[in-house]
Amino acid sequence: QLQLVESGGGLVQPGGSLRLSCAASGSTLDYYAIGWFRQAPGKGREGVLCISRSGSVTRYGDSAQGRFTISRDNVKNTVYMHMNSLTPEDTAVYYCAADDRCYIDLEDFSSWGQGTQVTVTS
Repeated sequence: QLQLVESGGGLVQPGGSLRLSCAASGSTLDYYAIGWFRQAPGKGREGVLCISRSGSVTRYGDSAQGRFTISRDNVKNTVYMHMNSLTPEDTAVYYCAADDRCYIDLEDFSSWGQGTQVTVTS
């Protein structure tokens, strides 16, 4: 059974940067595509980025304006999301999720972590 744990969130000032980590256990991350999603206060969950098993990247929307990047380290069994030039609109709980491919609908992802809080404020 694949388990995912997010970390790296916290309080950051506008313009700052964070690196979120999605650590997997119970199975190797080589078998899975990993997506990053976020849910802002009072809003639904939305997709941000996804990286396939082959390393190709899907960007779900333009909300991050290219400020975020995703990468994977299969040796460490971890996927990262680097977030730069953060704004208060980026404040959300950030989740990672896994399945066999980068699905267009987040409901199709089968395994989810518990999320990590990112708060951007001055």
